Amino acid sequence: MALSLSTEGISRACARRPWTVIGGWALILAASIALIATSLSGALTTEIAFTNNPESQRAQNLLEERLRGPEPAREVVIIRSSDLTVDDKPFEDFVGAVYGEIGALGSDVIAGGTNYYETKDETLVSKDRRTTILPLVMAGAAVDANDTIGGVLDTVDKANGVDGFQVLITGGATLNHDFDTVAERDLQRGESIGVPVALLILVLVFGAVVAAIIPLGLGILSIIVAIGLVALFGQAFQFSFFVTNVIGMIGLAVGIDYSLFIISRYREERGRGLEKHDAIAAAGATASRAVFFSGLTVVLALLGMLIVPATVFRSLAVGAIMTVAIAVLASLTLLPAILGLLGDRVNALRVPIIGRGSVERDYERRGGFWDAVTKLVTRYPAVSLVAVAALLIALAIPYVDLHTGSAGVGTLPDGTRSKEGFLILEEEFSFGLVNPAEVAITGDVRGPDVQAAVKRLTVSIADDPAFSPPAPLQANEAGDVGLLSLPVRGDPTAEPAIQAIERLREQIAIAFAGVDAEVLVGGHTAQNMDYFNNTTDYTPIVFVFVLGLSFILLTVVFRSLIVPIKAIIMNLLSVGAAYGLLVLVFQKGVGNELLGFQQVDIIEAWVPLWLFSILFGLSMDYHVFLLSRIRERFNQTGDNSESVAFGLRSTAGMITGAALIMVAVFGGIAMGDLVMFQQMGFGLGVAVLLDATIVRSVLVPAAMEMLGKANWWLPSALSWLPELRAEGRAEGGERAPGGAEAS
Repeated sequence: MALSLSTEGISRACARRPWTVIGGWALILAASIALIATSLSGALTTEIAFTNNPESQRAQNLLEERLRGPEPAREVVIIRSSDLTVDDKPFEDFVGAVYGEIGALGSDVIAGGTNYYETKDETLVSKDRRTTILPLVMAGAAVDANDTIGGVLDTVDKANGVDGFQVLITGGATLNHDFDTVAERDLQRGESIGVPVALLILVLVFGAVVAAIIPLGLGILSIIVAIGLVALFGQAFQFSFFVTNVIGMIGLAVGIDYSLFIISRYREERGRGLEKHDAIAAAGATASRAVFFSGLTVVLALLGMLIVPATVFRSLAVGAIMTVAIAVLASLTLLPAILGLLGDRVNALRVPIIGRGSVERDYERRGGFWDAVTKLVTRYPAVSLVAVAALLIALAIPYVDLHTGSAGVGTLPDGTRSKEGFLILEEEFSFGLVNPAEVAITGDVRGPDVQAAVKRLTVSIADDPAFSPPAPLQANEAGDVGLLSLPVRGDPTAEPAIQAIERLREQIAIAFAGVDAEVLVGGHTAQNMDYFNNTTDYTPIVFVFVLGLSFILLTVVFRSLIVPIKAIIMNLLSVGAAYGLLVLVFQKGVGNELLGFQQVDIIEAWVPLWLFSILFGLSMDYHVFLLSRIRERFNQTGDNSESVAFGLRSTAGMITGAALIMVAVFGGIAMGDLVMFQQMGFGLGVAVLLDATIVRSVLVPAAMEMLGKANWWLPSALSWLPELRAEGRAEGGERAPGGAEAS
């Protein structure tokens, strides 16, 4: 049974009507830019919501529906002086002026607030009386404050430094704003590093400036269109605020890679003497076909994240999937149109010395570095395989000490207003005033049983240093829903706060034992705890899902059971090594300062799962490109060893260049200030580097040499599988033996 995927026909049609295709993409690009300008800000959120309704979500829903309505954002303005105290008149006048300017922003921004001079509440003043806090309640729900906090921040920034006073602010909306700002700066820094380095590598690979610019342009196009789609679909459901960082990273990586492989194959076919449109069609039948299946493997790997019942994973997965899909579509349509328009002018502006050799490269010629590597590896395949596998396993060993969580506000860059405010608030007051634990109680909350249980609970945690004294129990008019607010000291996302919530839930079970009431713990820290637990619980499910789908796809594409098994094992080795290095550098602090990274006690909870999905997909990229070329040659010659050598030398330059581009892009992301991006960029970079070097140059040829023709073994019982060969037709336009039609 053969199925025809006519990538050749698509390429030929687009090459013959270049201006129609280019015009269509120009309209898409213009629409995307318009959407970004008008709608992107409303499509992004810092909120994390759950779809499986964990305890913290049930607590929040209960309180919003039956007690108080949507929870507002709470901010705290901090005013301090180095030589005045709150008892001095200039201090009082300054606080009054700042408080008045904030209040003047209007009821649509500020719902309420207070200060020491209104209430004489000593808890609003530090022990040395040189610092006071102004608690504020933002108007509307917490998510609304992300849009209205700007005016408050401007007022604080304007007052900071006046008459020697230090004015800071911290709270949920301020933290979100600062994370957004730093994330955007990290994205710009990453692109400023990744784009020039990518262009330099492309020039070296192609030996011509025009050929180098095209993949970079398609990568940027993929990014803009994907962000435009986020702006569009974000009107229906919001995306995580750093989806744009992910799109920028993935768009440059795969957009450049896919174009690189297709352009290289086109130039190779032209070098063999094919006419322009025939060369484009031949590249479409082979390289474009491999790009399609390669992109499909990336999409399948990303689909696994949709299983996790948290909106942050799902929004990042959808954003990345759209980026990959656009990159594939542009490579299969826009790129042939550009090649059809340029023809051999794609080789214009050749680079002296390397330009001629790059354009006229002959892969039939034996010898060179990669031939030498292949001969050495295939001469001692068992030794090579065991040595490299042992190295990767050794690098993966630190993974056993992996500890996930969230680094939180403490990892923001020094000088960030919310971090400085947090440190002062935590040192002299309690940050828990901003993000308390919320104990939601349903039952007869005014009855003696519930009242006694609440008293037992407050007594049991009175000596726990993680908690500040609770606020009085609130109840709704019906008396069947109550709220006990317990300020939690420290960073609400850090491990001590998470452990405090665990202890609180244990104490609640004891205090309310036998009481006819349901008790739920909510609040920011409880939400983080449930988020971490969700991630941990669903990770094995995602792994099985992704591995299973990838195995099925590769079995169908390569008509072999051995190829997918080998590919999965090798990819797991490179992913495991990346995990181990991540723990070694960030958790254990080995070499982190040399690389400019923060040393933290945890790996961000979303990073390992995200790395697995992305790395598995990107690693399969290289396997599909390499194996499709090996299989194409094997179909022509039936010589396994020679096919491996040919596949390696014909893809080595491209894969090495593509890997270096990815490392540059991911390295640029890793140079950001947010530790989550440092971990993500570093993990992706080292895994791609390992996969494109020792895995591809040693493990793949060693394993294929040992297995020989068994590499392509498919049981007769599976002969009914459709033929969707990634290698397409053999060179010269003939049908590959046993293969599928490419056009």
